[in-house]
Amino acid sequence: MGIVNGTTNYILSAMAQTGAEYGPTLRIAQELGYAEADPTEDVSGKDAAAKMAILASIAFHSRVNLADVEHEGIESVTDADVAHGKALGLVPKLLGVAKLIDGRMNVRVYPSFIPADHPLAGVSGAYNAVFLESEAFDKLMLFGPGAGGTPTASAVIGDIISIVNTAKTGFVRNCTCYKSLGFYPNGEVVSSFYARLQVADKSGVLAQISSLFGDEDVSIRSMVQTGAGENAELVLVFHPVKEAAFFRALERVGALPVVHGKPSVIRLEG
Repeated sequence: MGIVNGTTNYILSAMAQTGAEYGPTLRIAQELGYAEADPTEDVSGKDAAAKMAILASIAFHSRVNLADVEHEGIESVTDADVAHGKALGLVPKLLGVAKLIDGRMNVRVYPSFIPADHPLAGVSGAYNAVFLESEAFDKLMLFGPGAGGTPTASAVIGDIISIVNTAKTGFVRNCTCYKSLGFYPNGEVVSSFYARLQVADKSGVLAQISSLFGDEDVSIRSMVQTGAGENAELVLVFHPVKEAAFFRALERVGALPVVHGKPSVIRLEG
């Protein structure tokens, strides 16, 4: 897994350090040249998805295309989520994650919280890093600049040289893809989650919410409740669970009359 987009890493790092909202932080990134005038491909996660398709193809020796990589962006990450994460000892990152599960690949991009003591948590600003885990070498991290004029120009020149050197065979086909591994379903992947809900502050609400999660065998690890007049904010952290079960439970919880608005959800990695 890794931080493979310098624009989003700058934005999330700045939000964590200053407590600022997403919109103003994006505008500062544009002024500094870390974000383009139209930052859609960066902030939506599409740029990171393209990179993860390449990295996963190399890692697992099986072709992964951009269309194979489901991606979520950082547009919905709020300053409130970042602040709650900080209180829990967590740091927000847009992660590209490629996993080999039972001989099949799962390759995705999504916002995630990681523990503050994880090596990727210290990668701030416009820097990128890829964190590798293997039975052979345990853990390894590669780190370097991921946005800005000089790093981008260097990458473009490097790509041109690679294309020229593989003109006869084709640059895209010139990889070590000798397997045809299938893809592991997203719903079957086991993940941990953070969720923030706005609810009515009255008796029985917690029991209703806990019961619906329990119906899908989704276990709550911790909960923090903050009251605000007739409403309350719930911050929940869950034990690892299959994603399909979690989202089924979340949909039922979100439909409760006592839950106001759409719950905010961020995965936990690391």
